[in-house]
Amino acid sequence: MIDIPGFLRNSRIRTVDNTDNNSNNGNPEENNSDFEVNDILNFYTEKGSVADPQSMTFSISGEDHTLGNALRYIIIQNPEVEYCGYSIPHPSEDKLNIRIQTTENTTAIDAMRKGLEDLKSLCAKISETFYKANRDFDEKNDIS
Repeated sequence: MIDIPGFLRNSRIRTVDNTDNNSNNGNPEENNSDFEVNDILNFYTEKGSVADPQSMTFSISGEDHTLGNALRYIIIQNPEVEYCGYSIPHPSEDKLNIRIQTTENTTAIDAMRKGLEDLKSLCAKISETFYKANRDFDEKNDIS
């Protein structure tokens, strides 16, 4: 398990019903431990949001364009995903909406799960490469 400070640590994710965005049936569980894909997918479903499992909107609080664009890019690489886009409803709202539409072979939740797992793997690889290059530089230049 890798620790990614600030990256989804205190995020809240839930599906959004496109017909009634003002309903609130409860709160997602808080996750203050290290980032785990299954933890972040502990969301609740609002009325009507599972009518079409291939087309869903996910709402993540506490995140912005940094996560939105990265996650959109990763998810759209999946050949089973027909559409993936994100929006920040308003600059004063601390919320990110991600819309996913998939083929009949998979669901939007599965596409989101795979996207989060792939993004986590990519971040781990980038972190590993960065720290290895940093250690190599320090050794080469005799820096303690």
